[in-house]
Amino acid sequence: MRIFLAGASGAIGRRLTLFLLVAGHQVTGTTRSADKAAALKARGVEPVVVDAFDTAAVRAAVVGARPDVVIHQLTDLPQVLDPAGLGDALVRNARLRIEGTANLVAAARAAGSRRLIAQSIAFAYANGPEPHAETDPLNLADGLRVVTVRGAAVMEQQVLASGMEAIVLRYGLLYGPGTWSEGPVRKPALHVDAAAQAALQAVTCGQSGIYNIADDDGVVSSAKARDELGFNAAFRVPA
Repeated sequence: MRIFLAGASGAIGRRLTLFLLVAGHQVTGTTRSADKAAALKARGVEPVVVDAFDTAAVRAAVVGARPDVVIHQLTDLPQVLDPAGLGDALVRNARLRIEGTANLVAAARAAGSRRLIAQSIAFAYANGPEPHAETDPLNLADGLRVVTVRGAAVMEQQVLASGMEAIVLRYGLLYGPGTWSEGPVRKPALHVDAAAQAALQAVTCGQSGIYNIADDDGVVSSAKARDELGFNAAFRVPA
């Protein structure tokens, strides 16, 4: 299938591109950097340098790729955790999830794409009995993560209302190569390899809706993803 991967040079995107290519898919991947575009090209990805906030450019990129499936892995977070600048980064990331998603959804519709898969967060649930299921309410009222949660909630609404086969993957807090931590620090956690594998599975498996994607650490339930996507929290790329 033809795949358009928005955010192909991110922590998940770098792994996901390889998984998609090995599976035989034709991949167009976005980045904001010409240097990263060259690296994508070397891997076998058709690179597109584009700003997610540029509505016309996003539309042209997606329509030109004619993808069967669009995968949304866009984030605007620093590669190295800087507590002093984290607040500003979270605001930028929330804006990307709202405005960038709107552009990507509109472009996917214009391209006639069949399926849309989007990255969201599994650490957004309001206080209540655990493990949380996908039907539990999000904490949209207060707390340190409220900007992040509100941005993710708007993004999810746009994806689910897109009219396509829409799959939202609520990821746990990432760890592993290319993330802020080599091991799990807070729950719900998720290894970056398992995150990418879940997105690969969602290309051909699952029905429209929301799926928790996280380690079995008692905070959220990933039973739906295991049953419908074949999600495996223990998946790792062989050394």
